[in-house]
Amino acid sequence: MKNKKKLNIIVATLLVLVLVYLGLSWPTNYYIEAPGDANSVSQFVSSNGKKASKNLFMVTVSERQASLGDYLWSYTNPFETRISQKDLLGNQNTSQYMQLQEWYMETSQNNAIYYAAKVAGKTPKKKFFGVYVMGLTTNSKFRNKLNIGDTIIAVDGQHFKSTKALMDYIQKQKIGQKVSITVQRDDKSINYSGKTVPLATDKAKAAIGIQLVERSKVITNPKIKINAGSIGGPSAGLMFSLASYQLFTGHDLTHGVKVAGTGTIDNEGNVGMIGGVDKKVVAADKAGAKVFFAPSQQLPGYKKNETNYAVAVKTAKKIHSKMKIIPVATFNDALTYLKKIQK
Repeated sequence: MKNKKKLNIIVATLLVLVLVYLGLSWPTNYYIEAPGDANSVSQFVSSNGKKASKNLFMVTVSERQASLGDYLWSYTNPFETRISQKDLLGNQNTSQYMQLQEWYMETSQNNAIYYAAKVAGKTPKKKFFGVYVMGLTTNSKFRNKLNIGDTIIAVDGQHFKSTKALMDYIQKQKIGQKVSITVQRDDKSINYSGKTVPLATDKAKAAIGIQLVERSKVITNPKIKINAGSIGGPSAGLMFSLASYQLFTGHDLTHGVKVAGTGTIDNEGNVGMIGGVDKKVVAADKAGAKVFFAPSQQLPGYKKNETNYAVAVKTAKKIHSKMKIIPVATFNDALTYLKKIQK
């Protein structure tokens, strides 16, 4: 009788453990963002067989879908953030989201090479193919017409040489005016018509209600090749531009100092704000970086203590890091600092 009672207790205990395990393993609709890796850009940037400096580091944020147990455990780590699937993916599915990150990375690489070539005294050329459709606003008259991944190659039959020229043309139209959009989809050209709507950031200007990123190709001599593999997003732009500049000029920018950083880059060399800078500071410190470039850009709606630079400084203090956090608004800010450490 005692043996049977003991057996029942063991079975019940095992059953409870199994149920607890299954419960904690149950998938949630949340993702966990955490510190990723600090990768030497020399893995990704090269020119005619020459590699970029091993001491320039780009930093990533890792993303993983959370089980219930993982979700709860993440509260024990101050640098892990829970984000809902809707907030992360928006209206895209996972494959569309990954595709968008690839396009961001493509644009980041093009801008990095283009501006680095200009500063290095080269004569870069950019072939503009159009703009990728990344999403549509709820009020867009092109919803259910344009697809994510379409490339807009013309408006009203007119072709353009830059994203700015295309946007300027649309914004000069009257709100409610009918425009014709030509898109490339699966190697086919398709025309759609629809009325313009107010631009979200300036109601007095016209828009077609899309989120976009440029589709282009940069040509330089010597040729710079960037292959970031499965890493997506635009935040490595600054570090790619520094690596490209080094390959164009042959200058050693770091002189043995491990330099990490983050920030987008545009055609004019402006460094833009990114997400997850606290996690990137943690990853850079873990990799032994001595310097960390953080964007100082203050976007509308953000307070001064919410800039990437301010958050990076706060994070470095929190983890007792000895890294120097350097604010950068432009590529030239970063280059000027690197020239100082060479002396």
